[in-house]
Amino acid sequence: MVTGIPLEQAVELLREGRSPLGIQRLPLGEALGRTLAEELTAPMDQPPFDRSPLDGYAIRAADTAGASREHPARLRVADTVYAGEPAARALGPGEAVRVTTGAMLPPGCDCVVRQEDTDRGCPVVSVFASLSPFQNYVNRGEDFAAGAALLPAGIRLDGAAVGLLASAGFSAVPVRRRPSVALLCTGDEVVPPGTRPLPAGKIYDANGLLLSARLGELGFGPATAERVGDDPARAAAAMARLLENHDVLFTTGGVSVGERDILHQALPLLGAERVFWRVALKPGSPALFSKYYGKPILSLSGNPFAAAATFELLGRPLLSALSGEPHLLPRRLRAVLDTPFPKSGPLRRFVRGRYQDGRVALPEGHSSGQLASLVGCSCLVDVPADSGPLAAGQAVDILLL
Repeated sequence: MVTGIPLEQAVELLREGRSPLGIQRLPLGEALGRTLAEELTAPMDQPPFDRSPLDGYAIRAADTAGASREHPARLRVADTVYAGEPAARALGPGEAVRVTTGAMLPPGCDCVVRQEDTDRGCPVVSVFASLSPFQNYVNRGEDFAAGAALLPAGIRLDGAAVGLLASAGFSAVPVRRRPSVALLCTGDEVVPPGTRPLPAGKIYDANGLLLSARLGELGFGPATAERVGDDPARAAAAMARLLENHDVLFTTGGVSVGERDILHQALPLLGAERVFWRVALKPGSPALFSKYYGKPILSLSGNPFAAAATFELLGRPLLSALSGEPHLLPRRLRAVLDTPFPKSGPLRRFVRGRYQDGRVALPEGHSSGQLASLVGCSCLVDVPADSGPLAAGQAVDILLL
């Protein structure tokens, strides 16, 4: 029995010689989830001026020595500064400036008394507390100073990182370019969802939307998707057309050994170079990888779960190499089975599962054509080749989806 190459070798061949496709600048509001391509340094101090952290009065600590409710310090209110306004004048001895949260502090002050510790008076305010220098005082550059490293290259931008860059004044950022992706689903039997009535012998095309949706979840949407019947010449023409404008092509169907498995004819018609065919795993062992003028074509089984599983195992490492985004690689963990798996076989098998808190439960239904049992699954259980049935309570390797 021809089983194919090991999964790890297939992944190496997929990634061999691949490097990130380059850098693009994105508006900061569109950069969430993207990978920063260059280290970014602060172009300014943040905050850009000494500021008040609360509503109160900017004062000199020395003017409040010994102040209390019984013996308040009385200071002349010389000015009011609201957030967003410049501090127009310096503070002198015995003076106070009314300030709001975030307001620029005037030269000469060294602390802020909160308004709750005053009588809120004007033109003279009574201060009921004795303050220390720089109490309730936010210094210029407290968050970061101009020239400081803000974020390293290779970090994935989350909400906090986006907020940090916004606070430094960035409106656009350099990120690693993600490849544009095309999908081609093959088969005379597939028709678009919504076709009514469903013709005899036909099935709805789930693979196109399944993979397109998964690509979208990973940040690679929207993908261009087309459908073609079992005609090698038309499939070759469709692949050529899609690869003109896209960096990578995924196909489903037509990769096994039947007379309607047209990719074995279509890819030579295209002029693509075959790199490997068959991987030693279930489901999806007929996976086929080719290159067309250096652009990768990964052809997956037409069975929906097989296509989904091999996309996770092979497609994600390929996209990771093209985009320079290591977080796309499936993450491996150890977990304990809550559900037995009674099957055994000579091939390495990947089984859908639901992972939570170190444990994994298996749904009913493991056929490569079943999608209902995939809903809600969050991992693939890696069942080694030639292993016997797995018992509940047994430790297993899983790949998080």
